[in-house]
Amino acid sequence: MIALTDVTKTYAGGVTALAGVSLTIGRGELVGIVGPSGSGKSTMLNVLGTLDRPTSGSVRIDGYDVGALSDAELSALRAARIGFVFQQFHLAAATSAWDNVADGLLYCGLGLRERRRRAAAVLRRVGLGHRLHHAPHELSGGERQRVAIARAVAGDPGLLLADEPTGALDSVTSEGIMRLLRELHEAGTTVVIITHEREIADGLPRQVRMRDGRIVSDSGAPAHGVPSAGEPVGAP
Repeated sequence: MIALTDVTKTYAGGVTALAGVSLTIGRGELVGIVGPSGSGKSTMLNVLGTLDRPTSGSVRIDGYDVGALSDAELSALRAARIGFVFQQFHLAAATSAWDNVADGLLYCGLGLRERRRRAAAVLRRVGLGHRLHHAPHELSGGERQRVAIARAVAGDPGLLLADEPTGALDSVTSEGIMRLLRELHEAGTTVVIITHEREIADGLPRQVRMRDGRIVSDSGAPAHGVPSAGEPVGAP
């Protein structure tokens, strides 16, 4: 699903956020990318999600060479294959949970009726079938994060990127969100969780630890049949 080879990312002023990172994540894995503030986690998320292009190196997502795609093609790749969950939810304040999720399908080329049908189905899947018509301010923090997750997976992406998904939640609510992410993983979604929380990371089957823009440890090998970092990956 993901193959990074010798990836660097340098920002204006000579700040290096990623320094020669190579990483392979197989389809269907559940992986935590862990590290303190300033370790490069957020930049890694942006590169994995094709929100940022690397300064150098190769990035392949679901078999596609990101460097060879135009901005329009990258947008299409994100819309079809990548879901994002953020710590701050990023929900439209005056919009119901139902339409927050339905609006997330706008770039999939679906009509309103089909978008709402899918939105209702995925909200029921995350346990919010009774909250379709509630606006974000009427929902708890955990419920808002579930809406955000529903929006991220409504288009059935193969890859879900979660950036500190429990960072704004209490411990009990965090446990519920992690159960939901594990259920999505068990259903076949590749899930990558960016976190600085050791307790969250310790519960994941694979941990990739970062510091100063480099991977300093990786607790697990890629899934069976997936080449390790640096080996060739077939075209889509």
